[in-house]
Formats: sequence, C-alpha cells, structure tokens
Amino acid sequence: MKHITIEIPDNKYSFLMELLTNLSFVKVKSADILIPEEHKNVVRERVAATKENPSRLLEWDTAKMTIKT
Repeated sequence: MKHITIEIPDNKYSFLMELLTNLSFVKVKSADILIPEEHKNVVRERVAATKENPSRLLEWDTAKMTIKT
C-alpha cells in the first residue's frame, strides 16, 4: 500500500475530502477530519473563561464525584 502527503488550499479541503471518501479504495484517517472553526471558538472561550476565574476549576477526582452523583 502506498501513502501520499499533499498540500491543498484551505478552501479546497472539503471538496477534496468529499471526493476521496467516495472512492472505495481510499481510506481516510480520522485525523484528517476538519474541526469546524465554530467548535474551536467554543473551546477557546471556555479556556479563556477558566483563566479569568480559576476558582471555577475542580480537581479531576472532585469533578468525577460530581458527575457520578
């Protein structure tokens, strides 16, 4: 099996991925999935909020207990 690496413009990525996933002999790895910018923004906002108010952070063991109850 051969592997290739290509560089394409961002605005052509979706088109190329749709084309490749429709070819039965092409295997697309999950790492190749594009995360939408709006999802990234949500995570960035949450990280910024915790930096502004670090008292909202919990230790992992405490958070697990909260989730279980």
